[in-house]
Amino acid sequence: MIKHFITGVELTPQEQHDVVLVATLLKNRKREFTELLRGHSIGLYFEKPSLRTRISAETACYALGANAVALRKDEMHFNRGEEAIDGAKVMGGYLDLLLARVYKQSLLEELTQAAALPIINGLSDELHPIQSLADLQTINESFNFHTQGLRVALVGDGGNVLTSLAIALSRAGIDCVLSCPADCYPTQLDLRLENGGATGSIDFNDDPRKAVKSVDVIYTDVWVSMGQEDKNLDKFQPYQVNRELLAFAKSSAVVMHCLPAHFNEEITREVFDSKNSRIIEQAHNRKWSVASLYLYLLDFRSFKRLREIA
Repeated sequence: MIKHFITGVELTPQEQHDVVLVATLLKNRKREFTELLRGHSIGLYFEKPSLRTRISAETACYALGANAVALRKDEMHFNRGEEAIDGAKVMGGYLDLLLARVYKQSLLEELTQAAALPIINGLSDELHPIQSLADLQTINESFNFHTQGLRVALVGDGGNVLTSLAIALSRAGIDCVLSCPADCYPTQLDLRLENGGATGSIDFNDDPRKAVKSVDVIYTDVWVSMGQEDKNLDKFQPYQVNRELLAFAKSSAVVMHCLPAHFNEEITREVFDSKNSRIIEQAHNRKWSVASLYLYLLDFRSFKRLREIA
């Protein structure tokens, strides 16, 4: 049976945990596993510009010995009338897996209906689940995999990144609090959590200082996502992750950002470069978390073997 990863809840909480563990193993012992996906071809379809998703997805292929096939929007026929389900059926004869970075979540859902090859959501306007895997990996590594009792504050705009991370954290048993302007909270949480096996709590607090009080991790994202350039930023100013806001968290609190960062909007350069920051490490983990996901979807036998030694 073909498995997909387009919302994040396709994995059970235990499987999500296992993917994160194997990602760290691949990262630490990268030279040992370069042949695991030899002979596989992985398609990378991008409707939106990308730096981290594109490079991490491609280099993750090479790290496991797979062939990466880059597919640009202007080279495809989805915008010229071809049904996505038919395109997926054709790609299933060439590729073993497709990672797609798209605007509409509905396109990903149409691609999965072909049941021709595994589909990974590389980002949509609604969700960004592969980012959450790297985020969980970074949190686990930052706290030596002792995550029980951790509390994470998600501050700023409740878009696709914060939505996916809140889901992933709750399913990992990690408590989180979202702090956004009143009209900017995630709209997909109830739907996605309904059958997600969540054990961690999700709270809401409009006051960012109260939200970050004594937390272990502060996470933020850009206030303006692609296609939302006309958004009014004034209401976000109290949610800037700066030295003053960081002072309300634990002194050891980790700061995270999925990038790209807009300095003096959602985060200051001072905090970005501080000893609390795990932002660059977080970006590098994108490669290993997606490599682990490839392995889980394409060669579960090898994945299970690595999980046993992780």
